Formats: sequence, structure tokens, C-alpha cells
Amino acid sequence: MLSDKDKESIQNAYRQFLNGRELKARYGQKLMIAAIARALGGIERNGAGERDHGKTDGQHICVVEAGTGTGKTVSYLLAAIPMAIAHDKTLVVSTATVALQEQIINKDLPELVRHSGLKFEVSLAKGRGRYMCLSKLDQLLTELTSSGIGASMALYEDEKPQVDEVGIKLYREMADQLATGSWDGDRDNWKDTIEGEDWSRVTTDHRQCSGRRCPHVSSCSFFRARESLGKSRVIVANHDLLLADLALGGGAILPAPEDSIYVLDEAHHLPDKALNHFAHHSRVGATTGWLDQANKNLSQLLGEIGDGAELDRAGEELPALFTSAKQKMEMAWPLLEDLCEFDEDRRGGSGGSPGRSARHRFEGGVVPESLMQLADQLREDFDEMEALLGKMVQVVQRMMEDAHSPVPIVDLERWYPVLGGWHGRAEANLELWANYSREDQGSVPQARWVTLVDWGGSFDFEVCSSPILAGKTLEYSLWRRCYGAVLTSATLTALGRFDRLKMRAGTPDNASYEIVPSPFDFSRAELRVPKDAVEANNADLHTDAVIEALPGLLSDGGSDGGSGGALVLFASRRQMETVYESLPGTWRNRILMQGQQSRQQLLDSHKKSVDSGGHSVLFGLASFAEGLDLPGDYCRHVIIAKLPFAVPDDPIEAALAEWIEAKGGNPFMQITVPDTALKLVQACGRLLRTEKDSGIITLLDRRIVTKRYGRAMLDSLPPFRRLIN
Repeated sequence: MLSDKDKESIQNAYRQFLNGRELKARYGQKLMIAAIARALGGIERNGAGERDHGKTDGQHICVVEAGTGTGKTVSYLLAAIPMAIAHDKTLVVSTATVALQEQIINKDLPELVRHSGLKFEVSLAKGRGRYMCLSKLDQLLTELTSSGIGASMALYEDEKPQVDEVGIKLYREMADQLATGSWDGDRDNWKDTIEGEDWSRVTTDHRQCSGRRCPHVSSCSFFRARESLGKSRVIVANHDLLLADLALGGGAILPAPEDSIYVLDEAHHLPDKALNHFAHHSRVGATTGWLDQANKNLSQLLGEIGDGAELDRAGEELPALFTSAKQKMEMAWPLLEDLCEFDEDRRGGSGGSPGRSARHRFEGGVVPESLMQLADQLREDFDEMEALLGKMVQVVQRMMEDAHSPVPIVDLERWYPVLGGWHGRAEANLELWANYSREDQGSVPQARWVTLVDWGGSFDFEVCSSPILAGKTLEYSLWRRCYGAVLTSATLTALGRFDRLKMRAGTPDNASYEIVPSPFDFSRAELRVPKDAVEANNADLHTDAVIEALPGLLSDGGSDGGSGGALVLFASRRQMETVYESLPGTWRNRILMQGQQSRQQLLDSHKKSVDSGGHSVLFGLASFAEGLDLPGDYCRHVIIAKLPFAVPDDPIEAALAEWIEAKGGNPFMQITVPDTALKLVQACGRLLRTEKDSGIITLLDRRIVTKRYGRAMLDSLPPFRRLIN
């Protein structure tokens, strides 16, 4: 139960914040603060200050769907920070996007500190991959020549990109700015955008980083940032970093779950992010090439850093394993060609059927016996390889700590990332092939599939596996372990229920579930379904109807005859481009289509046109239906071409549907319709972004009217005025 002291602390902080900002209390905001405070304040603790699992199992989780305009960030911070202080826990705020992470750290938290009276330290948590590795930069600059990259850098890269003059200039400038203190080594703080290929050469991961043993550790921007985490009451992270920490057992990067209260903003993204983290992948051709290259480089590695004992003994066993695993990977190639059906054109052949895919999914997650047997042999090789490489990594770590090591530290630094990279690849292959070598033991199967990918002008087989639901993994690694958690987003329900979230994220039934209303007056928007709209089942007929309807809908900015912007959302790139090309040139001149420029450039051009009193129309796909903030005149009309049903080619979703059907369920009604309803709510949410906004939402898909599921989708939308003919 929430104590009077905690209640007073939260109320005082909220009152001071409102007075300091000269704001009025919002009804939805008060409801959200109260819901979070009740859940976190009701956590029962034992004598050690730990959550009593027997008494609060599930009740320490609070799920809040907060409508747009609620002010949810301020709500959860004002409720959770006093509770974290009172219970002596760390508050970890995790977001799905960098934009929200930066908003919280640069705007919301400073305002809270300034106006609420609460006193606390804040840190921003990012993974190693966002920071410069000084060892790699130093090595790169040492080995660069006028013709490109030095030999040792290529030892652990599948592809060997050359560094041109522009790249050389970039790395030298990085070194200069680090030396003068004008840059802190954080990728996000560099003055310009750094391309992924350029950045990958000078960053690292936990496998290749020698950590506290590195001679550059005192100057390392990653470790400087990491040191501040232990001193902070509030840590702002992201879902990827949180999941990476959980995958390492929890407490490896962030504070342990048992000592943390989590606020998971944009929580509807968490299940998909979790699936990505717990999936396994391996490319057959690339792995074969790596094994061959590693075998060739092993003697050089042992020649330069061999210790004459433990390292050499482990190294002597590796060539046979590299060779054995390579031979089996080569056997996998024709086997996959025989087992999987692909479009011949994609493999450089002829006569392929255009209806065939570049992906083959094993139905029910069941792998053919021949592939399962080969996978088991690969598992054995990679199991031994991973153990040996792990032992070698530990030996090199000890040598780096030994002031009297006979091996020069510069050689150890040079080879440690290579060895760590080998170890990581062996472990990844072990996990993948172990997954393929056994039948599923639990009640929920795995999704398993093979994808054709481009590889240096040719193609490669990428062998993949993934859980079909993240719920059980999140339940055991997060919900059961954490001291408390708050999940929030503007879209957590589907068809008015939390069932979709419970299934995909595994949140417990006895958690607190709340829906907080938006302060917006939804009658300021009108939802229209024109009588001449057609059902989108027939793609060509529907596209023709959209082409015919758009000029009239977009006339005069599409909003009560005034100037302004419009957003047209498509479910497929093909339809978007066909509609664009089919419109008269006078219309194409005012349309900005996704893919023509970067997202930010499109938005800047759109706003500039509207600001100058003109009309501008954005054409976008699914990514424009969420997180796009175009208040006021920037968006007076949202046109949704068709109901946003997912394209049925995702192997995880296909495996999930297959499993539900095998259990006697209806995957269309249990998965497809709720998912589409949620996406439709998100798309409609692009219109009203402030309390003063108004406009029109037009849906050009009659299925919302003619199909039984359409009525359920309509009922799940906010209470817009409706004009449905």
C-alpha cells in the first residue's frame, strides 16, 4: 500500500512542477501518476529490502496506455522517481527510439529537476557500439597507408573494404578532436553523420573489448560513461541495451533487475525487439570463408603471442576443428539447395518462377532429418571450438594483466580483438546449429527458415531461427526478477483489450492494467469512408480507385478549403510508387514521397512549403504511420489507402499463425485483426497532435464497413466524428 509519506512526496513534486511551468493539472496525467504510484507503492519487501515474490507476484507490474497529449513522460517520472528514492532502487527508463531517449535526457529530466524539487543524479546509458574504441583507432591510423587498410585489420572482417582519402581524413580528424577534448568519442555527438561502414572500423563489442585490461581504459569514453551509472538514481537507456543486458544475465551493463524499477516507454515495441535479440543467424558462405581465413591466420597469431604453454596447446587443436567445421559447412550448401525452394533468378539461374520466394520456412519449425543430422555435427565442432577459443581469450586476458608478460602488450592488443571476434562467431554458430539439431521441447515451437542474401555479387544462405513469442523469455528474465516495472505507450491495447500485449510480452494477468484518456477533443476530427471507396482485396482495382480519388481529396490542402499539409499512408511500396507515377505532373510537384530523400529532409521540405503558405503532401509507408509529429497546419488531412494488414511473408508471424491454427485457434482473428487494429489507431493518431488540432481522416478501404472485423476496428478508434457513406 502506498504510504502517506510517499503519497505526499509525489503530490508535492507534481504541485511544484505545475507551478514552476505555469501549467494546469491534466485529468489523464493525474490518473496515470496515481496508477503507477499505487503499483510501486504496493510492493511488499522483506527485511533485506527485496521484493517479496510470494506476496507481490505480478502486482509489481503496471501497464498504462496513455493517449496522445496525456504527458506520459512527466507522469511516469513524477511517480517513479520518488518511489525509486524511497525504496533505494535505480530507475531505468528505457525507450525504443533515440529521439525519445534524447528528449528525456535533454528536455524532460532537466525540467523536472528544475521545477519539481526532486534531487537525483541522471546518466545516459548506451552500448559499446555507440562509442569510439581508442585501441582500434590507434591501430587503424598506425596501419593505414595511402592505398588503404593494413593487413591485420582484414583478419577479422569477412569483407575487406578499403579506406579512401575521405576516410583517412575522417579518422585523423577524430583523433585530433579526441586529443583536444572537443569530442568525447560518442558517435551521436560527432558533428556529422558517420556512415556505418566507417564507424564499424573504430568501434567494438564486448567480445573484442579487453575492458579494464586495455591501456586506453582511463581515456575510454565508454568506460567513463559506464562509471557514472553506478552513481545515478535515474538511468536513461533503450530497449536494445536493456535486452542485451538481460541476455548477459542481467546486471552486466545496467543495474541488476532485482535492484531496478523499469519504465518501458514505447513498450509496444518491446516484444519485437526481444525476438530480434533472442534469434540466431548464420551465413553458410560467409562462415565457410571465415573458418578458412581463421585457419590461415592462426599460425601467425600463435607465432606473435604464443606463450609456449596453455595458449599454444589450445591453438594446436583448432586447425582440425576449423577444417572439420568448414567441410561440414560446405556440405550444408548443396543440402540447403535441395531442401529449400527459391526463385532460380535470385540464384543467378534461369527459368525461375516469379511467384517463388527468396525465403524458405520449415513448417512447424520441423527441420528435415538430413539437415538435423548435419546440424548436430556442426554443433559438436562449434562446441569444442567455442570452448577452446574461450580458453584462449582468458589466457590473453591474463597476459595483458601481467606486467612481466614475455609478449609485448602491443601484440596482445592487436590480436585480442581478432581472438574475441573468432570466439563470438563460434558461439553464434554453436547457438544456431544447436537449435537446428534438436526437436522443440516446449509447447511453443521455434520459427526456422533460410533466406537468400546478396554476398559480393553472388548469393549466400542465411540460416535462421527465432522464438515465435517473446513472452516466456521476458517473463523469466525480466518480469519475475525486477523490483518493479511500468509499461506505457499510446497504443498498448488492440480492439480495446490488453490480450495482444499479454501474449506477445508475457506480462502477468494480475498486473495492473490501466487505460488513461487523452485530453484531446476527438470531435475536432472527422473520419470519412467515401462511398466510392473499394475493398482493397483486389490490388489493381483498389490502386485505380486511389489514383482517381486522391486529386479531389487533396484539393486545397484537403482541409476545409485552407492551405496546409496532408499525409497519405500506403501499405505497400509498389502501390505508393504506382499511384505517384499515375498522378498528373502538377500533383507530383507537390508530393514528397518516402525514399526520395531521407526522412528528415522530407519533413523539413514539407514544413518549409506549409510555412510559406503552400500545399504539401507526404507519401509514406508504415514507418510514417508511427512517431511522425506534424501538428497544426503541417497535417490537416490523413489519408489511409488501405487497412494496414501486414504482408504475410514474415517467417515468425507465419509460424505463430501456424501454431495457433494447430491448437484450433483462428490466427486471422487472434493475430491479424488485432495487429491491424493497433496499426490503424497509430495511423489515425498522426492527425491530432495538440489540443487545438483539427482535420480529416479518410480511409479508402471499404472493408472497414463491409467486413465483420471492420466494425470491431471502427469501435476501437477514438470517438472521431464519422461520415461513412
